[in-house]
Amino acid sequence: MVNPITEAPLSEKGHDLSGAPEYGKTDYEAGVTTSVDDDQVLHRELKSRHMQMIAIGGSIGAGLFVSSGGSLSTGGPGSLLLGFMLIGLLLLFTMQSLGELAVMYPVNGAFFDYSLRFIDPSWGFSMGWLYALSWFCVLPYELTAAGLTIRFWREDLNIGIWITVFLVVLIIIQVFGVRGYGEVEFVLAIIKIVACIGFVILAIIIDCGGVPTDKRGYIGAHYWHKPGAFHNGFKGFVSVFTNAAFAFSGTELVGLAAAEAANPRVTLPRASKQVFWRICGFYVVTLFLIGLIVPYDSDQLLNSATSNTKDSPFVLAIRLANIPALPSIFNVVITISVISVANSCTFASTRTIHALAHKQMAPRFLTWLDSKGRPVWAIVIQICFGLLAFINEASVGTTFFTWLLSISGLAGLFCWGSICFSHIRFRAGWKAQGRSLDEIPWRSPLGVWGSWCGFLLVMLCLIAEFYISVWPLGSSPNATSFFENYLAAVVAIALWLGWKVYTRQWKMWVSAKDMDLDTGRRSFVDEEEEKIDVALKQRSVFKRVVDAIF
Repeated sequence: MVNPITEAPLSEKGHDLSGAPEYGKTDYEAGVTTSVDDDQVLHRELKSRHMQMIAIGGSIGAGLFVSSGGSLSTGGPGSLLLGFMLIGLLLLFTMQSLGELAVMYPVNGAFFDYSLRFIDPSWGFSMGWLYALSWFCVLPYELTAAGLTIRFWREDLNIGIWITVFLVVLIIIQVFGVRGYGEVEFVLAIIKIVACIGFVILAIIIDCGGVPTDKRGYIGAHYWHKPGAFHNGFKGFVSVFTNAAFAFSGTELVGLAAAEAANPRVTLPRASKQVFWRICGFYVVTLFLIGLIVPYDSDQLLNSATSNTKDSPFVLAIRLANIPALPSIFNVVITISVISVANSCTFASTRTIHALAHKQMAPRFLTWLDSKGRPVWAIVIQICFGLLAFINEASVGTTFFTWLLSISGLAGLFCWGSICFSHIRFRAGWKAQGRSLDEIPWRSPLGVWGSWCGFLLVMLCLIAEFYISVWPLGSSPNATSFFENYLAAVVAIALWLGWKVYTRQWKMWVSAKDMDLDTGRRSFVDEEEEKIDVALKQRSVFKRVVDAIF
């Protein structure tokens, strides 16, 4: 059977197999085979509007609304702004590279699969498991953060009650499969976007002295002069990187969702471009305004990630202006945002584990999907990790969570660097095998140079983070501080080396001439899409750069 529109192969049940590996095909010199049965194919049910909202608001959560307060306290408003701008620029380069790869290969596993075939099978194994583990570890944190938001109103209630409530909500969302994930993200992202826009307007009014209840009057750039724009020097600036990377984590979910997108050729390029607006509008602008109206030396900022959302810099900004009722309303937005990110945690980890199992890099039973296209066993494992949130009831809860999050701290940087380098290697393989760039249905307007810029920025961030891990802020060098900040790098290397030993494949990378450029490649035969491709390829360099942003 074939799809009458795309001529892509269909299973007997009508499932689209165009994004799945061929039966019995050996994968990327890894020495493993992949088979695809009817009950193992993900359903393509994510529409354009879902992809747009996943790109714009999918990961706006505790990283922006809560943890940014710790970065403001540590580095000051100048470091906060520059740190997020640097990571945002890195994401702009990364998403353009990911867009090109995901349009060409909308396969299950996305960027983990790209590392596997274009860089090295062992590195792909490492990135797949590191990415999945990072989301496994983030889920209990997000459930805890959601519970902490309730303390804004009821500090007398045990946080375990709300962890249970939010965990049940997540389980209910999973019942509706990928369509449920898409619809929930669509609604919650709209709420977050409206809230961010509203806050920007409010912050400008507060800064200009337009709030009658604010005794400070006109503020302007006063807090940039006193107490100052930068705090703790270079170390304060570098310390922002990890929080910024954590806040931006989830941007790459658009690429992961490509395997379940109804029309990745059209939706992925649009979604990739939305990253620019998200970076500028929802991170850079809002955090710049936060730095104008909240002093970094406020004692409450120190507790922004450990007590409740009364200490969120966003809620604190409203409280300092003495505006009644609005802090409670914005706290509702924070609660919704945290639930949204927790929902993304479940989607990201389960799809990655499902893809790993298909490559025989995870237990085989994890490949099974039910009739609704849900990777049931992977979801069960993720929910079990969610139960770790109840460790907050123990006295060692804070210590446990510190180590749990240390795994996910740098995972985003490793993932983004791998995406950029995968694109570089893909282009090298495409050229080495004598293929024309005209065969690529959508090319990154920033090209290979954009990927090199993104890759080098990742390297600089990792070096800077290594520096702050060895010589931590406010203390002498010690092993505890190092591993709390840099454990993800140790895990990545251990996974890479472990797979090398297990498979006994010591080749360091896949050669350009031997790359698999066809497995999972989607065929584009629609006449309208061909017309779009021709028009895109005839653009000038300036137009391509503009289109990359807008």
